[in-house]
Amino acid sequence: MNRESAVCLLGFGEVGQALAPQLVATRITTYDLLFAHADSLPAVTAKKFTPLEVGVSATAAVADATVIISAVTADQAVAAAESIVSSLQDNAYYLDVNSVSPQTKKNIANVIESAGGRFVEAAVMSPIHPHGLASPILLGGKFSQAFIEVGGALGFSNLKVASVQIGKASATKMCRSVIVKGIESLFSEALQSARAFGVEDEVVGSLNNLLNAEDWNQRASYMVSRSIKHGARRAAEMREVVKTITESGGVPLMSQACVERQAWTGGLAIDVGEQSLGSLLDAMNNFPNEFREIN
Repeated sequence: MNRESAVCLLGFGEVGQALAPQLVATRITTYDLLFAHADSLPAVTAKKFTPLEVGVSATAAVADATVIISAVTADQAVAAAESIVSSLQDNAYYLDVNSVSPQTKKNIANVIESAGGRFVEAAVMSPIHPHGLASPILLGGKFSQAFIEVGGALGFSNLKVASVQIGKASATKMCRSVIVKGIESLFSEALQSARAFGVEDEVVGSLNNLLNAEDWNQRASYMVSRSIKHGARRAAEMREVVKTITESGGVPLMSQACVERQAWTGGLAIDVGEQSLGSLLDAMNNFPNEFREIN
């Protein structure tokens, strides 16, 4: 892969915005469903990247791409792949970084490879910020080893093949998400109630006896704010986790609860901004406290 490569970012949310300024390619295109709304964050942010070409449609954005990076919401991962097959170049790499179940990855692979593309499963094993292209990413599928060189030329520096079988990488990510998104949900629920009782500082301070962290107040603020800001996207991911646990033969009791908590928190429409942990919890407690199951 050389610098003449054309890359398409399919989806311009948090991941796409993190990768765009770091990618090494002579042409970078992008498309996001929210581009239809000029005041949406993806539409506004895309205008800030001068080398970035905004496609009028998904098919137009991928038309000349040798590498497509799919970074949409989990519930749109299959639809995104299906939307571009009519203009997919033969042997183009389709790097799917979406947080979806192993079976969903296999379904996407079938869509892409039936259209002549090269599907590469990808699982981002850390927050995309601040590392961007240096984030640890597990790859899977029969084209994964070949993509190591391709991705390296584009600027990816921490790629590792998990398996030539599709599903291993995503299973690793999905099982990790049970813990990561589950902890976020636990913090959100516990500290919201603790704030109502005026004991949030004591609860956070007591955690040093259980787990080590450099600053539990800062960590708690980060987790609660992420759940508020990205709750809808996290709920979509956790629905894929529920599928993953079910595919394994397990019972997704904790994961299903996490879906509901993340969806509820993400639906509160709180402006996170630079608010303190206490302010975020107060804002949450200003909403009606009846439980709303969201599926």
